[in-house]
Amino acid sequence: MDAVPDIVDAVLIFLAFLSVLIWAISITKFVVLYRNAAYDREFLKMFSEAKYISDVKSFMPSTHGRLSRVCRAGLDELTTWYDLTINISSAEKREILLHALRQQAHAEQTRMENGLSVLASVGSTSPFIGLFGTVWGIMHALKAISASGSASLDVVAGPIGEALIATAVGIATAVPAVLAFNYFLRRVRLSAATMDNFSSAFHLLVLKSGVKHD
Repeated sequence: MDAVPDIVDAVLIFLAFLSVLIWAISITKFVVLYRNAAYDREFLKMFSEAKYISDVKSFMPSTHGRLSRVCRAGLDELTTWYDLTINISSAEKREILLHALRQQAHAEQTRMENGLSVLASVGSTSPFIGLFGTVWGIMHALKAISASGSASLDVVAGPIGEALIATAVGIATAVPAVLAFNYFLRRVRLSAATMDNFSSAFHLLVLKSGVKHD
């Protein structure tokens, strides 16, 4: 067997690897997002019942998930207020608190975006990888047909049909990758908005609790 069929086989194997990769990423991310969504719903239910920051501190040890980690970052920042040796205003302390909350929210968003670049890359390149295999396969088929001196339908259809399989596999790999990317991107944006709203709600609860800033 010469190098051209080997190239087509290598393209098919590579596309199969990409297909397994995107399914593994998609299933893993779906499980993680589903679990964290359940944690966040439970946390928001408890947080909505809190009237003071002290109430939040009481249930924090039993919580998990993204919003719990954002809240913990805010509570840690509140603790450092009492350890500051420099004199800063209340407005500056509130700004520091919001920065701590949003910094943790950004870290959570970055964590959620892990793997999305792989899905986007596979979704955009797989059809072209499959097309590359098809072009090489057709070139090989045409050379074989030319060498045989026969251009009948039964001679032409078989090799070209086999070459087109690479394009079909490339499209079959790209479609789930694009769908998964769009789905997870939407979930990331919704989660980012939820964390941003929570940061504001946490800050308001601090103000309602009458935590001293000076």
